[in-house]
Amino acid sequence: MVDIPQLPELREELSLSPAPMDKNGTPAWTLHDPPSNKFYLIEWPAFEILSRWNLGTVQNIVVSVNQETTLEICEQDVLGMISFLEHNFLLYTSTPEGNKRLAAAQAAQRPTWAAWLLKNYLFIRIPIIRPAQFLKKTAPIVALLYTKTFFFLTMVVAAIAMYLISRQWDIFSHSFTAYRSIEGIIIVSCAIPIAKIIHEFGHAFTAHRYGCRIPTIGFAFVVLLPMLYTDTNEAWKLTSHTKRLAISVAGIAAEMLLALAALWTWILLDEGPMRSVAFILATSTWIMTIALNISPFMRFDGYFILCDLVQIPNLHHRSSAFGRWWLREWLFGFGNSAPEPTSTRRKVFLVLFALMTWIYRFIVFLAIAIVVYHYFFKALGIFLFVVEIGVFIILPMFKEIFAWWGLRDKMRININTVRSLLIVVGIAYLLVIPWEKSFSAPATLSAFREQQISAPFASIITTEFAQDMQKVRGGEKLLQLSSPEMEQQILQVSTSSEISRWQVDQQTFDQNLLNLGNVPQRRLEADIAELAGLNKVLDQLTVRAPFDGIVVSRNDELTTGLWLSKKEPLYIVADTSMNRVDGYVKEQELDRIRVGAAARFIPDALEFGVYECTVTEIDRVNIAIIDEPFLASTYGGSITAHNNEQGVATPDSPIFRIRMGNCFPNESPIIKLRGVVHIEAEKRSKFVEIIKKYYALAIREIGF
Repeated sequence: MVDIPQLPELREELSLSPAPMDKNGTPAWTLHDPPSNKFYLIEWPAFEILSRWNLGTVQNIVVSVNQETTLEICEQDVLGMISFLEHNFLLYTSTPEGNKRLAAAQAAQRPTWAAWLLKNYLFIRIPIIRPAQFLKKTAPIVALLYTKTFFFLTMVVAAIAMYLISRQWDIFSHSFTAYRSIEGIIIVSCAIPIAKIIHEFGHAFTAHRYGCRIPTIGFAFVVLLPMLYTDTNEAWKLTSHTKRLAISVAGIAAEMLLALAALWTWILLDEGPMRSVAFILATSTWIMTIALNISPFMRFDGYFILCDLVQIPNLHHRSSAFGRWWLREWLFGFGNSAPEPTSTRRKVFLVLFALMTWIYRFIVFLAIAIVVYHYFFKALGIFLFVVEIGVFIILPMFKEIFAWWGLRDKMRININTVRSLLIVVGIAYLLVIPWEKSFSAPATLSAFREQQISAPFASIITTEFAQDMQKVRGGEKLLQLSSPEMEQQILQVSTSSEISRWQVDQQTFDQNLLNLGNVPQRRLEADIAELAGLNKVLDQLTVRAPFDGIVVSRNDELTTGLWLSKKEPLYIVADTSMNRVDGYVKEQELDRIRVGAAARFIPDALEFGVYECTVTEIDRVNIAIIDEPFLASTYGGSITAHNNEQGVATPDSPIFRIRMGNCFPNESPIIKLRGVVHIEAEKRSKFVEIIKKYYALAIREIGF
């Protein structure tokens, strides 16, 4: 038996108070350390040990507890309690050695300014006011809000408000346009602080009502954005889960009351600026409350509400312990017991909550890293991005991996380790080994040759020879046009050329014409050249098929006597005896393709079958616009794009055209087909591709 002559002395300011029982009815107590304002939840054996601390020795405490209670403890339980008190500096010390230990611990916990900034730049608390006196003076007035009468009255008023809003829902829903204006943004920036002040005082008044001390209300800077906070740590002194839950819900309830008041203001006011203010205040408050406070995965109101609903204090810490235990057991099957004894149902809940918290925090920390990267200037943004990813995502993962390494002596070959090994091998195969021999890309299949025929200039239709879906041969007449303006111009030039020719013929017989020298001859040559050019232009009025094919599209407005404007579309002629496939690939896939590679086009309309093709041409310049709009995401396609100022679909990232021919079957449908082409490509490791991609991204972003 271990015997300590004299137990160390407890600090005098420590206090014990009853804590709520858990769902099994096991009693618990809260140990409060006032200087640090920390609370420690202790169970029945620890309480019995602490309540007999004045007995002086370990042996005396063990004997007393075993004789006077139904508990059975041993010396190790008391020594463990001493270790706990010593570790958390809850023991009184007056010796030089003890003082040195306290000083060393304080120095170790005091980080350098750089380390403190790196750790706390995302969340910094600055106390502003001590509201105890204000809460005490105003408590009698606020007490009216906690009566059953006020609650039922609020429910009735809210129900009436919802009914009245439903009567004019169209007007209410269209009021959301107020957020688009500069005035709306200014109102929101003013409304949110007002709502958050009311939110925090909702916590403060409720906690004060239940006897908790509120030491401070202040600002918490989250990613350097100011937010209010209220110190309600003393809520852990309360033995009632209902009262704790009321404190957690009070902030949200206060904002809902503000939203209800603003909603009634909107109902009662006529259209105008004040009504817009009331609308924004009514909607922004509860939207922000849901967005910021409901989530239980961060230490906001939703977390404390869930803690009291399920009656599990320190939910994050305990669920994280269960999550790590489950993960290690699932991967390696150590056979270790759970971190604490509990029911299977609660064990499943804690594990699932831990997994959901890890996923949620991964997304949040990644988003914060991106925000801080763009929020600051380039150099600082990159540094803070690396710190955020390293400290909050990578470091916890490596700590867990190091914990696995520390448990390597306990690892055995079992179904868990075999399964984990297969998973690792599978991931390695997918990422490291170059197995993927092809990739897919959006594509279109169309006729090998296709040409749109337009009016050469303003003209009139005199005769139409072609009809829709008619087969035509190259050079065959499709449409006869006439141009009165062109005919008049030809008549004028012809008349001028006849005059010039007569002058040239009569020049030897007329002294006046002889005096003109070579002018008549030059004028005649010019008129002949101009007339030849006009006749060539006149030939364009006979619209002919450019090659053998089918008229796959005809302007429905074509009719005899119709005036056409210059470049007005007339026909689309396509040679459907052969086809081609145009695929659009990303930049990182471009160097994997070779001319002559096999490709398979699968249209969205499967009734047209599959086309086996060969890569014939690879563009090395990215396309600026998407020629086929139905491929763009703005029109339901798979290429992410946006419409520019001219309304033309423009790709968001570089894409390159790959042309494929020699397809089988070689005939083309009359319409263009959208689909996916699978192109044979050089095998590459996914891991190498990822490294190259992010290396290029890092080089691009660092280049400032």
